[in-house]
Amino acid sequence: MRLPVHLLCASSLSCLLLAGVSGSASAWAAGSAAVPASVPAPAPAAPSAVAGVARGVPDSFADLAARLLPAVVNVSTTQTVKSGDDDDDEDGDGEDQLPQMPNFPQGSPFEKFFHDFMNRQNSPDAPPRRMQALGSGFIIDPAGYIVTNNHVIRHADKITVTLQDNTVLTARAVGHDDRTDLALLKVDSKKPLPAVHFGDSDKRRVGDWVLAIGNPFGLSGTVTAGIISSRGRNIDQGPYDDFIQTDAPINKGNSGGPLFDMDGNVIGVNTAIYSPSGGSVGIGFSIPASEAQGIIEQLRKTGKVSRGWLGVRIQNVTQDIADGLNLTPARGALVAGVEKDGPAAKAKLQTGDVIQSLDGHPIEGKALPRLSAQLPVGTVAHLGVWRHGKTIDVPVTIGALPEPAAEPEKKPAPATKSSAEVSLSTLGFAVGALDAAARQKYNLPAAQKGVVVTSVKDGGLASDRGLKEGDVVTEVQQAEVTSPADLKKRIEAAQKAKKKSILLLVHDADGLRWVPFPLTGDDTP
Repeated sequence: MRLPVHLLCASSLSCLLLAGVSGSASAWAAGSAAVPASVPAPAPAAPSAVAGVARGVPDSFADLAARLLPAVVNVSTTQTVKSGDDDDDEDGDGEDQLPQMPNFPQGSPFEKFFHDFMNRQNSPDAPPRRMQALGSGFIIDPAGYIVTNNHVIRHADKITVTLQDNTVLTARAVGHDDRTDLALLKVDSKKPLPAVHFGDSDKRRVGDWVLAIGNPFGLSGTVTAGIISSRGRNIDQGPYDDFIQTDAPINKGNSGGPLFDMDGNVIGVNTAIYSPSGGSVGIGFSIPASEAQGIIEQLRKTGKVSRGWLGVRIQNVTQDIADGLNLTPARGALVAGVEKDGPAAKAKLQTGDVIQSLDGHPIEGKALPRLSAQLPVGTVAHLGVWRHGKTIDVPVTIGALPEPAAEPEKKPAPATKSSAEVSLSTLGFAVGALDAAARQKYNLPAAQKGVVVTSVKDGGLASDRGLKEGDVVTEVQQAEVTSPADLKKRIEAAQKAKKKSILLLVHDADGLRWVPFPLTGDDTP
């Protein structure tokens, strides 16, 4: 569910404001009240009249806010931006962008003036310019360790932290994690700093009151309140998405700030918002403390993050996929590929296996990467695997997630005609033999097996399921295919057996994935 992003932006969950503020203004600090040496420990919660009943609406958040505000800081960064660097703003954060030219009457001298100004700023010969960005953070140790978002400090030449009493300290980055957008800073102070602590975010439920503190639009020390609106949100920002959704107003500049429970514990790190307008519409997202705490501890100890790794490519088990596998109910993580020499390969996991549990706990496909990443490297995990109608226990020794390798640049090959083409009109595509001509045309390696997709019908089943010319079908119903005739034969056999759907294992630019095709005729064009 991804639309164009500029993080003050359009209209989907990808209109996510990774909420750092940029501009030339310095950070605005809150009042000059004295900062206590440490944030007092939270008072014991008042017992409910009835066990299990949540506390009522607070009369005021004033006491809680006064206790927590000193530990929340303004994070300001300075960066040297060269001409052309603006194009690298993949997050769409709006950072380091020049203002848009106003709409002047055509031929107006003001139009020419601003047009010339913008051209000079975007010229390759334009001198580097200094840009500032503002975000939030919170102190987790009186020694000066501060948590914030990675996108707040990314590419920064200089990082400064402003405390609640207007004290400005220079910070250095201890470490950062791109995958979860977390970073840890360190400042040196002559006196202990007020600190807050992580709480147990797993115990917090939808409907619980929360407090967000940060620096929206550079307005330091801003406190907003709301509730937890939802849990376990996947907003397509990475493989480990498990966000807390809140309606506590969060805006640009709140990035890296804390989300507190009513006991004053940090249960989330405010990271993104959904916003068609650029301002808060009551849909904000926070990284849960249960995930952030482990990441921050690793950054503090080593400056980097080590994650557990199974070495499999997985998909969610949809109803179509379950029908193709004769699997009931439709749940688990379908193995679409096994990394060579990885932990899963050594444990003899196979393409087409369905992982349904991890160490005895039922899982869904989208949760497996996050849960396996949290496992310590070298430990043995037990996977409950459904394979050809039977459930088996597969022990796997967890490996360390490897760093992504740079792919060599591929040169386009001249187009040549492929032979032995077979049309699968009911499915909306045609395939051809994976011969020398096809390998050259689609730049496929010599070791690639299967049959190549030579055409895809616009609006057909294959097009709807993302098949493209040049993709390679390697298996049908977990059996290898070696020729177009073989593929057609297996599909016809499934149709005669009155199967509801059939599964094709497809190798595309992103790797292997299972693609279900209905055979009932309901979706046939």
